[in-house]
Amino acid sequence: MRKFRIFLIILIFVLIFMFFTRLLSPKYATSLVEGSMISQYYNESKDHEVIFIGDCEVYANFSPMVMYEEEGIKAYVRGSSQQLIWQSYYILEETLKYEKPKVVVFNVNSMRYSEPVSEEYNRLTIDYMKWSEQKMNIIKASMTEDENIWYYIFPILRYHSRYDKLTEEDFEYLFKRKDNTFNGFLVNKNIKPVENLPVQRMLADYQFSDICYDYLDKITKLCKDNGIELVLIKAPSLYPYWYDEYDEQIRNYAEENDVAYYNLKNNVEEIGIDYSVDTYDGGLHLNLTGAEKLSNFFAAILAEEYDLTDYRGDVLYEKKLKEYKESIDS
Repeated sequence: MRKFRIFLIILIFVLIFMFFTRLLSPKYATSLVEGSMISQYYNESKDHEVIFIGDCEVYANFSPMVMYEEEGIKAYVRGSSQQLIWQSYYILEETLKYEKPKVVVFNVNSMRYSEPVSEEYNRLTIDYMKWSEQKMNIIKASMTEDENIWYYIFPILRYHSRYDKLTEEDFEYLFKRKDNTFNGFLVNKNIKPVENLPVQRMLADYQFSDICYDYLDKITKLCKDNGIELVLIKAPSLYPYWYDEYDEQIRNYAEENDVAYYNLKNNVEEIGIDYSVDTYDGGLHLNLTGAEKLSNFFAAILAEEYDLTDYRGDVLYEKKLKEYKESIDS
């Protein structure tokens, strides 16, 4: 009887601890929704032939629903805000535990970052990943000097002070999650045309860091070991600047490692992107109309260059496509 009481006390304590951890942790449901994107993958079907990894230049610019409608491609975008290259590697490694795509598309913008940017960005990628070896590796690789690993293991240590900042969102989504993307694509219908871009300044050093090349090698090897075609891309953003020196390094790497590289900035006219209407933030990212144009263009490349299945007519994806169209038309 005494053992049962002890067990019951421990169980109650654990349940209370879990309850308050969930209550005090950000929900990313209706505000700062980028933090919820990484978790939405786990509830998806695991039959994608194309997986995108990378930062906001993938989740804002590529719509898998358009790629399905135009070419029958089943794709998913495993993107997150300011996703650094080591985060992309471990997210890809985690993804391969669930499925093996035919093609992995990696946006190379993160090659410019050799150090963690901030805890806030780390949290948007890490908080709602499932616990795994990959999550622990991302935490260790991404922590800034001021961070403590225990704050990731026990989020209540980080968020305990939110008790007086709780909103309706925290209670409404206490025991449920809100899907804010369509296969990882975050819809943004706003329009903010390109007007004034910052002056393109010269850099003292254009060389990508060793750590970025190390993880790019890891991504390349992981794909080759699993018989996956790796495709490197640079999304057509106007800022931050993608210098010619950056582009040359990626082209050289692609040639040396026998992987494809598409700098889609060079295809803006062919794609039909109009920066007066196809961007929501003055040229950093595409909005819905721009993303659909780019997705249509890139889907044609994937369908032509790689042995992908035309899944048009798939019951699940037809339902998703209908929901997507209803959402963007509302």
